[in-house]
Amino acid sequence: MIRVLLVDDQALIRSGFRAFLDLEDDIEVVAEAANGQEGLALAREHLPDIALIDIQMPVLDGIETTRRIAADPALTGVHVVILTNYGLDEYVFDALSAGAAGFLVKDIVPEDFLHAVRVAARGDALLAPSITRKLINRYVTQPLPTDTSTALEILTGREREAVVLVAYGLSNDEIADRMVISPLTAKTHVNRAMTKLHARDRAQLVILAYESGLVIPRSSPPHVG
Repeated sequence: MIRVLLVDDQALIRSGFRAFLDLEDDIEVVAEAANGQEGLALAREHLPDIALIDIQMPVLDGIETTRRIAADPALTGVHVVILTNYGLDEYVFDALSAGAAGFLVKDIVPEDFLHAVRVAARGDALLAPSITRKLINRYVTQPLPTDTSTALEILTGREREAVVLVAYGLSNDEIADRMVISPLTAKTHVNRAMTKLHARDRAQLVILAYESGLVIPRSSPPHVG
């Protein structure tokens, strides 16, 4: 059962999302909040798998709420998915850096919404290709750091290959195909890389891959193996 917390200051938005979710046998809405402060308290109380959080709210906005969830050791199992009316805007990078696992636009069709919740819950392929392209475009226009992270040196060769493919938005199954390994082995490589690099989720792994210079922006993922 996927446990979901809804955090949005618009009651109509919350009720609409809840209506979709309540129809699913494998999803349960455990609580609702009208602002980030309430949402943070309810996250600590209910320990949901997914926190769907509006990016603009009174009292405590979505980015700060996300940052506090990510910083709380008791909430390490909570995946934050940001809700926004504006699509991919300037908030994307701040929210990803704060610890968000992904984004949903509020006018998303129900089928895609439910799929996104399930994807986020299992921690796989949390970044849509459109968001990955935004990240790539950002680093195309900015110089790479001159001092690449020495943290990457602790990764094995196969773990580095997996991180590169994650940075291009590939799922574990797609990574397995590229590396000619099983999906379970691909997932293991990704999880070990996240652990070694202290990345909360795949979104932060992508950011680290670009910021460190491990991945050089290009039009398509490289062939590995």
